[in-house]
Amino acid sequence: MHEITVTTAFSAAHALRLPDGSLEPVHGHDWKLTLRVASEGLDAMGAVMDFHELQRLVDAAVARWRNADLNTLPPFAAGVAAGDDGCGIGSLDPPPGRAWNPTAERVAQEVAVRVAPGLPAGVRMRSVSVTEAVGCTARFTPAYASDAAP
Repeated sequence: MHEITVTTAFSAAHALRLPDGSLEPVHGHDWKLTLRVASEGLDAMGAVMDFHELQRLVDAAVARWRNADLNTLPPFAAGVAAGDDGCGIGSLDPPPGRAWNPTAERVAQEVAVRVAPGLPAGVRMRSVSVTEAVGCTARFTPAYASDAAP
């Protein structure tokens, strides 16, 4: 198995919805994102895939978040549907009339959902890690049906 990793960073604000329904104060982070993909074989160039193409996919996935308030964008804004990804990772659409909390965990999952459809055949998402502050990192690892034990 061969793996490659790309990283990016972006600044964005968010306010988490607390268990009592209130919002914490809006605050910003300099988010750091690391995405890993893998393939059992290599392409004609002898690579998992082109690093620049993977970086382009990741940058496109986070472009709308740069210098934005995550609470105002799907799937974190109430009543705004994110849509099904069609990539086997799963839809990020929250229940009707609700929005996902813009946690680092959900940010990582959203990036995985957005990047996976653009991956070449045979290349699979391994994980997306999101760091919102030093020492505070969340990781999303897709659970593919073929990975499940019989």
